[in-house]
Amino acid sequence: MTLRVLAAMSGGVDSAVAAARAAEAGHDVTGVHMALSSNPQSYRTGARGCCTLEDSRDARRAADVIGIPFYVWDLAERFHKDVVEDFVSEYAAGRTPNPCLRCNEKIKFAALLDRAMALGFDAVCTGHYARLDGGVLRRGVDTGKDQSYVLAVCTPGQLAHAMFPLGDTTKADIRREAERRGLQVADKPDSHDICFIADGDTRAFLAERLGTAPGPIVDTDGTEVGEHDGAYAYTIGQRKGLRLGTPAPDGRPRYVLDISPVTNTVTVGPRDELEVREIRGERPVWLSDRPDGPFGCQVQLRAHGEVYDCTAEQIGAELRIALAAPARGVAPGQAAVLYAGDRVLASATIVATARVHA
Repeated sequence: MTLRVLAAMSGGVDSAVAAARAAEAGHDVTGVHMALSSNPQSYRTGARGCCTLEDSRDARRAADVIGIPFYVWDLAERFHKDVVEDFVSEYAAGRTPNPCLRCNEKIKFAALLDRAMALGFDAVCTGHYARLDGGVLRRGVDTGKDQSYVLAVCTPGQLAHAMFPLGDTTKADIRREAERRGLQVADKPDSHDICFIADGDTRAFLAERLGTAPGPIVDTDGTEVGEHDGAYAYTIGQRKGLRLGTPAPDGRPRYVLDISPVTNTVTVGPRDELEVREIRGERPVWLSDRPDGPFGCQVQLRAHGEVYDCTAEQIGAELRIALAAPARGVAPGQAAVLYAGDRVLASATIVATARVHA
């Protein structure tokens, strides 16, 4: 069946090959590049970008080679509100957000998909490394590039109109395919870090928007061991850049254990104190039938992070997860994504944890 497909083209190799595959499959494909900044020069460029003027030009050239119509859509205002402002407010609240996850949820599979449906398209095609199998979201075969974690916030209704043509292929093969197709982006480096922080300095980016707010850094017994310029600049599990004036009695490194925006306090302590066994998540999204009562599965707590065996259960509006083995550095604001093997079951935003040594 021929579909009208809107191919989201970031300017990178993955989305270019995804668009080419959709066109080769016989679909009626239109390429679109999302302009996400009112001042694109302020976004990251070269190997570290994904939303720049350079990327827009690369996407247009790829569309020309594929032989599909191409447009640029201005989503800068929506991106700033739903991704950039959300990123800042989450840090201000002592949480650690994932802006790529939020971009998928609010931009690529909300704003973009809504506009595509309004214009009569049947599906949105992206270069994510994930698979859709009869409406079931599964990991991509390239485990090092798998992006099912950042797609797990999408609803079943959104995934019903999604296409991920790359999920059955490794990144190395995608680059070789791009070269065979004559796409100039075949050797373009992958994007890294946060696209809207031009120099990669998250601390400075937040300080510019939230200002300085000096406060204490304390040990687990309440002893002040240093001072910070803003609790928002820290994240759970952080070891470097703490600027502690007092060494630990045992000489071992300290890690950030807790961030309290109410008291403007950062608590640090030994690595073992980072271990958690229980996680609570809000706003659960189920991509499978929700089980009645607790059930065994696996959970991933950060993009490309370790996978843990667990028991999960939704109680009211909250997803509760008990880990079989402790995890370290679990930060509120991140996503907890449940899996059964390679199949995504559900996701939720982490709001609280219970430590092993609490």
